[in-house]
Amino acid sequence: MNLTPKEIVEYLDKYVISQKNAKKTIALALRTRYRRMQLSQEFQDEIMPKNILMIGSTGVGKTEISRRLANMMKVPFIKVEASKYTEVGFVGRDVESMIRDLVVNAINLVKSEQEELNQEKIENYIINKIVEKLLPPLPEQASQEKKDAYQHALKTMEAKVISGEMDDKIISLEFDKIHIEFNDTNLPPEMAKVQESFSKIFATINKEDNKKEMSVKEAKTLLKNEAASKLLNMTNIHAEALKRAEDGGIIFLDEIDKIAISSKSQGRNDPSKEGVQRDLLPIVEGSSVTTKYGVINTDHILFIAAGAFHLTKPSDLIPELQGRFPLRVELESLTEETLYQILTQTKNSLLVQYKALLSVEDVNLIFEDDAIRAIAKLAHRANEVTEDIGARRLHTVLEKVLEEISFHADEYKEKDFVVTAKLVHDKLDVVVEDNDLSRYIL
Repeated sequence: MNLTPKEIVEYLDKYVISQKNAKKTIALALRTRYRRMQLSQEFQDEIMPKNILMIGSTGVGKTEISRRLANMMKVPFIKVEASKYTEVGFVGRDVESMIRDLVVNAINLVKSEQEELNQEKIENYIINKIVEKLLPPLPEQASQEKKDAYQHALKTMEAKVISGEMDDKIISLEFDKIHIEFNDTNLPPEMAKVQESFSKIFATINKEDNKKEMSVKEAKTLLKNEAASKLLNMTNIHAEALKRAEDGGIIFLDEIDKIAISSKSQGRNDPSKEGVQRDLLPIVEGSSVTTKYGVINTDHILFIAAGAFHLTKPSDLIPELQGRFPLRVELESLTEETLYQILTQTKNSLLVQYKALLSVEDVNLIFEDDAIRAIAKLAHRANEVTEDIGARRLHTVLEKVLEEISFHADEYKEKDFVVTAKLVHDKLDVVVEDNDLSRYIL
């Protein structure tokens, strides 16, 4: 987490083209969180996160920036749509469920870290369990000579299991009855605990072991969960996850413009919209939310709200909620040049993905620079004549261009297939120029 704002922006540049202001604002917000954690507890309690409101059309990189940051910083992160929440009393999810979602995400994050740290112990548990089945232990009254021979055979068998030599061997394993953990975050914590208690009761009704025959290779995979549940301290994991979610959690609140009420609208089309905003207030401002893993305080969770605001304005949100998002950043619409850079300069760009996919069929896909320019130009043109969906337009345009080669890939096995500007224009010119066609096809 100890990255300077410049380093954070450099990392984001690999995945998101342009949007310098948005990257800078979010990098500063994350660095501020690091600075806060270095201060005394008294100061930490005083410093509140600067929540961010990102304004921009769909497909310009709002979600991508936040998602990439969360992956880089290894912090609990969830993306939710404000439009799926409704005021208490209406049908829909209650806003506290987003905090419970964040806690579940934090638990998965901490658990995977602990599994990585205890990888050697987990692997030893798996190997020992498999070897035990391949070489059943000797009776206690066995002679010392037999015990010595058994120890030698045990080491030989361990080496064979580790090397994969025994992968095809069939063994019979007993698994404990699977305990289903309920993570329906829309349920009140008390109800979730009752549901989980029932699952435990039903699991103990039939105490017979669940025997299964499988290959050693399959057993290695299936025993991982059992090893993790027996070797990891889940109480400590839950405690650490709650702390991580409180101090480092990020909630990306998308489509916040959908719960704003336009000043131009006659009356209220949806009375629950303002109710959702009022329900969000205490969560964003800071409150305690009860989860089945414990109580979490939302004071220091970073909220990043985003919306296109085509039909409404940020000022159409209730004043109290506006005040909870002090940092505003407007994302630029994508130009033809930006779309070209997205195709050529981003790590694992769409072109790289399509090349990799067709390489599975032994087809060497080559894009001429003029063809990439033509794809960017036509994608930009399609955004102008129909709805502007930003970089997402590249997916539909490329799929249309590569449709035939993808379908007939077997005919080009071990050959080069060159995507030329002529091919791009042949496939797309008619579609882009005809408004009706472009609306349905692109």
